[in-house]
Amino acid sequence: GTSPAECPQRCDAAALRPPLVYHPAYSAPLPSSHRFPMAKFRLLHQLLLEEGVAVEQQFAQPLPVPRRWLELVHGRRYHQAFARGELSSSEQRRIGLPATAPLVQRTWLAVGGTVLTARLALRHGLACHLAGGTHHAFPSHGSGFCIFNDCAVAARVLLEEGAVQQLMVIDLDVHQGDATAAIFADEPRVFTVSAHCASNFPLHKQQSDVDIPLADGLGDVDYLVAVGDRIPELLDQVKPQLVLYNAGVDPHHGDRLGRLNLSSAGLLQRDHLVLDACLRRETPGPTGRPAVPRPATAR
Repeated sequence: GTSPAECPQRCDAAALRPPLVYHPAYSAPLPSSHRFPMAKFRLLHQLLLEEGVAVEQQFAQPLPVPRRWLELVHGRRYHQAFARGELSSSEQRRIGLPATAPLVQRTWLAVGGTVLTARLALRHGLACHLAGGTHHAFPSHGSGFCIFNDCAVAARVLLEEGAVQQLMVIDLDVHQGDATAAIFADEPRVFTVSAHCASNFPLHKQQSDVDIPLADGLGDVDYLVAVGDRIPELLDQVKPQLVLYNAGVDPHHGDRLGRLNLSSAGLLQRDHLVLDACLRRETPGPTGRPAVPRPATAR
């Protein structure tokens, strides 16, 4: 780790060229009629390179998550049934994705990717994952295109190893991070924050440590007012050593199911706000680093 005196320089450098985590298998093939845009991971990687936003040297490839890490959150019966294609038809419908061999591979890789991203953030001050954020996956079942809860697994792994003692999950996807809230409801070392469209999926919400329900049609100014002061206040209150930020872009006005009305500039402002708040509050010590498992352009 770095000393507190060295940290601002390290964080500035990391913010300019942060480590990025990606695997070509993330875009598992789906039927052409399927509504989940699985190609987005490959296209995002391609766009970052074509636009010169990133260079190949920034990218790291994850390994599949080891079973012992996965089982810190998910029961063996569930993950084995998924991997073997033995989920019931109702369990499969709840997830909304077919259990093909490529999908199983990408699912285990993506969880390993978020753990790797968190480790890189602890080392460099900031890291981004081009996938992940599967916040509707509960310990014994998946939901809403989410099979395993990658942020929950990463948090449990780092806590078990003693790498950190206090984390915060900031979830700004348009949907509540319901499973993440439920998983950590009785875990004081993980503080969950979710700002989401109140009327959107899931119908039955869980209770995060802090929920910020937002009205349909909310635009840039009102959205930034709603979250702009809360995030810095909560960081000061909780003093996490690691922040797992789920930067969903489905609050964008172009998302046909999102129900919020943010512009691209508004989403960019949101992400600047979160990253700036994290980087300004660098916790002293070698583990005081914010992590960003999903960049705002990932979804």
